[in-house]
Amino acid sequence: MCPSSAAASGTIAVLIADSNRMQAQLLSGALRRRPEFQVSTCQMETISILQSVTARLPRVALLSAGTLTNATEVSMTLRRFHLSHPEIPKVLLVEAWDRELVVSAFRSGARGIFSITDSNLRLLCKCLTRVAAGQIWIGTEQLNCLLDLISEVPSLRVLNAGGRPILTPREEQVVALVAEGLGNRQIAQELNLSEHTIKKYLFRIFEKLGISTRVELVLYALNNGDSRPAEWLIGSARPISGA
Repeated sequence: MCPSSAAASGTIAVLIADSNRMQAQLLSGALRRRPEFQVSTCQMETISILQSVTARLPRVALLSAGTLTNATEVSMTLRRFHLSHPEIPKVLLVEAWDRELVVSAFRSGARGIFSITDSNLRLLCKCLTRVAAGQIWIGTEQLNCLLDLISEVPSLRVLNAGGRPILTPREEQVVALVAEGLGNRQIAQELNLSEHTIKKYLFRIFEKLGISTRVELVLYALNNGDSRPAEWLIGSARPISGA
């Protein structure tokens, strides 16, 4: 049945991406017994997922994270899938989770996280139905992880071979504000500096890090920086040593 006819019949096409063959069979078998779902499966790898999507466009995708040991690989696969098909809502199926996995999953395009060890098939069906309808599925503890992130700002501490910071404290603040989406004028107002001075800071930062655009800087900060409490920027208008 093609996606359009599936939508017309009220069924939800679900793609399960799981490298654990036994788990994939159990999940697909359980969901296929529910009349509201049409299920297809593939390996939890980018090429396999994209090929499956081309053959049959799902309304929602269920991606298995496996264990936390491959969390980085899972996030990369999720991100590549999302960049290719942002219109498909994605649920990450986890056996266990931590703050890093939750934040990385939603940054990479997930619309829900479902813990298979703490829940049952009825809740999984509810999760898939809700996410396919455009809603978010997340537990209270996982939501708190994201709320904590809002109260933090990214920072960037890059060390040289001798273990000394490459950026000055003021330059780190400029990076944090760029990553927050502020323009040069807004950053200047925040730090009580001139816009020309901010441009000079950015030039030095680009030169030190070997990058040339704000987009590269934001990606660099997200991939290499640690988060700090938002209070780190409070009172930032005061002079800082090394500014």
